[in-house]
Amino acid sequence: MGYPNDLLSTRAVVKPGLWAVIPKDGLVNNVIPGIEKCRISIVASPKMGASFVQYVVHAENGGRTTKTWANEKNIESFIYVIKGRLTVTAGSEVKVLKDGGYVYAPGGEGLEFISDGKTDFLMYKQVFIPTEVKSPYRVWGNVNEIEFRIYDDMENVSIKDLLPVDTAFDMNMHILSFEPGGCHPIVETHVQEHGAYILSGEGMYYMDDRWLGIKKDDFMWFGPYVPQCAYGVGREPFAYIYSKDCNRDVIL
Repeated sequence: MGYPNDLLSTRAVVKPGLWAVIPKDGLVNNVIPGIEKCRISIVASPKMGASFVQYVVHAENGGRTTKTWANEKNIESFIYVIKGRLTVTAGSEVKVLKDGGYVYAPGGEGLEFISDGKTDFLMYKQVFIPTEVKSPYRVWGNVNEIEFRIYDDMENVSIKDLLPVDTAFDMNMHILSFEPGGCHPIVETHVQEHGAYILSGEGMYYMDDRWLGIKKDDFMWFGPYVPQCAYGVGREPFAYIYSKDCNRDVIL
């Protein structure tokens, strides 16, 4: 990085247990045993109050796992390729994920990968909450092969579901996209938490009690019951991929 060009400053805001905004410029490298030739930043974890762990990864050519990642019995995992090419192994299947490609692995399976050239991607893991009715299954996909659908009857806001809408799953991943001027229909306040990585554009985001400018490559986390909503601003769609816990009652 070298010497700074100006006084040190940041847009990062972290409210432990409530919400956080982490810009790209403040990310630092975390060493993860079993992963090599990758610059990894842990952007969400139980240390801030999240119930999951999320990583932003910049892989060199040949960046890879040297052992299966997140293969503990009750841990489900997910990889999403932002840009580049990643060969991923899940169970007995091996597939190449390109821009927008993703894979979900149920608990106990874990994931392995190797990059072909420089590749930027997200990793995510959380504890799976089982039910007596169904069990989740491995899911491969690419967001570029999924049609947007209109979000809450507003034609300037659209959404994609990356995982099946099925009670077998206790989570989903979505892409939400706002055209300039598009917004949430209400200020949302709900039990679910979100981890959101900004894929494009700029937005004004309301979190808890303040408005903040958010842009491409920022990461946001919202804890349960934090009031939140957004407006898309700028010249291109404000879009982000976000996690959501779902399909489960609250455990007492």
